[in-house]
Amino acid sequence: MTSAHNLLGEPPATLLPGNPEADASLAAGADPAEVAAAHPTVSAAWAALAEAALDRAARHGDAALPATVEAYAYARTGYHRGLDALRRNGWKGFGPVPWSHEGNRGFLRCVTLLARAAGEIGELGEQERCAQLLRDCDPNLAA
Repeated sequence: MTSAHNLLGEPPATLLPGNPEADASLAAGADPAEVAAAHPTVSAAWAALAEAALDRAARHGDAALPATVEAYAYARTGYHRGLDALRRNGWKGFGPVPWSHEGNRGFLRCVTLLARAAGEIGELGEQERCAQLLRDCDPNLAA
């Protein structure tokens, strides 16, 4: 006999709902700033902004600091909006938040980008906390 009860006591995975309008806009190539302005709770829009800023930083070499700080701010915003969404959906600060669920990817991208930007500005404690959060959310993201 099988049981749906988790014998290890781990909470069930938290699966964030998507935002079809914002997701469609981003998929169609809309400006992520416009999507973030129209849908400020959508972490995927903030992740897209952070990615663009980190791409600019990579192209600017020694003059990359302003774009890296911009990426940090965008990623941190998306991270906090994602934490709010997770809590609204039953997450208690621990437990799985799997990458395999499309609705979770914006938040997880923000955590990844926040870790990267934090590392690039020398905020190693923040980088490690983000890396640990990713491992806790989905062990497949550990790398």
